[in-house]
Amino acid sequence: MKIDKFIFKKPYLIAGPCSAESEGQLLKTAHLIKDIVDVFRAGIWKPRTKPNTFEGVGEKGLQWLQKIKKETGLKIATEIATPQHVEKCLKAEIDMLWIGARTTVNPFYVQEIAEALKGVRIPVFVKNPIHPELGLWLGALERLNKVGIKKLAAIHRGFFSYEDAAFRNDPKWELPIKLREQLPHIPIICDPSHIAGDSEMIEEVSQTAMDLNLNGLMIETHHKPNEALSDAKQQITPNKLHKIIGNLVLRKTKTDDDFFNIKLNEFRENIDVLDRKIVSILSDRKKIVEEIAHFKQANKITIFQLERWFEILKYRKKDAFDFAMDEKMIAEIFELIHKYSILTQTKIMRNTNAEKVENKRNG
Repeated sequence: MKIDKFIFKKPYLIAGPCSAESEGQLLKTAHLIKDIVDVFRAGIWKPRTKPNTFEGVGEKGLQWLQKIKKETGLKIATEIATPQHVEKCLKAEIDMLWIGARTTVNPFYVQEIAEALKGVRIPVFVKNPIHPELGLWLGALERLNKVGIKKLAAIHRGFFSYEDAAFRNDPKWELPIKLREQLPHIPIICDPSHIAGDSEMIEEVSQTAMDLNLNGLMIETHHKPNEALSDAKQQITPNKLHKIIGNLVLRKTKTDDDFFNIKLNEFRENIDVLDRKIVSILSDRKKIVEEIAHFKQANKITIFQLERWFEILKYRKKDAFDFAMDEKMIAEIFELIHKYSILTQTKIMRNTNAEKVENKRNG
């Protein structure tokens, strides 16, 4: 993918209310944040889970955004979900567009939007899909790039989870990191509002995003959040936005300090030694799993043993406590190890059965 650089500062700041509600609301908010933001955002069309809820003001909101652009000089951005939205936004000279998480999940929708944008030179941001599927995120960016959109950026807004958690959407920070591995040059903007779901946690999420070297932030800001018609809980006041941005610590990715670099390399070498030991231990474990597979096969025992799995989880959680390790992390690691233990046993039993059938055929 060929991507043109269009974000030259960190943090690149996109802010504004979740939804455009009135011309006055947009103008008031925009004037209060115009000195610190790069782009003013507001949703014109709002995809909602249920009908009979506020679904945006529609096309008239584009005129309000035009007025903000004229009065403040800010670039303006809104969400698109259909080719018709694209047409109306281009006609209204909206500067930037974003594709929401509910749209990213559907390649048909993304392709229709891409076709509507063919030949247009406009920055487009793509939010991650609702569920943690890197392929859908990459696919949406690739579809836009194929029709000639070169100014592309990704928006990390977190992922839906069935588990009770502190965040509205699980940040799964490893996913934007994996995206950057696939597309090293793409800017990634963090959406702390949708990750946090709570205005009190936005500063913490914003700082984490900067510590992970993401390029910018999209923060929902409303001059009266308590009166917002959508997502009131996760919107902040302009004063709070100024405070958060003022408090951000921007760290360097590298340093010329020789002592620091020597010491860091020592730490990394120690980590490398331990990682190799971990791989060696996993190799020894796999050999025992293979023996178990043959033993079960000979005695006609099922591969998956529920009681044993509960036993593993119980004792590994105790081990986590004893070694002052994060219990959730250890549980996730052993879930992955157990998954591959099952796959290893399945493969051995399948191959053994295939050999028996072949031997029987050959007499």
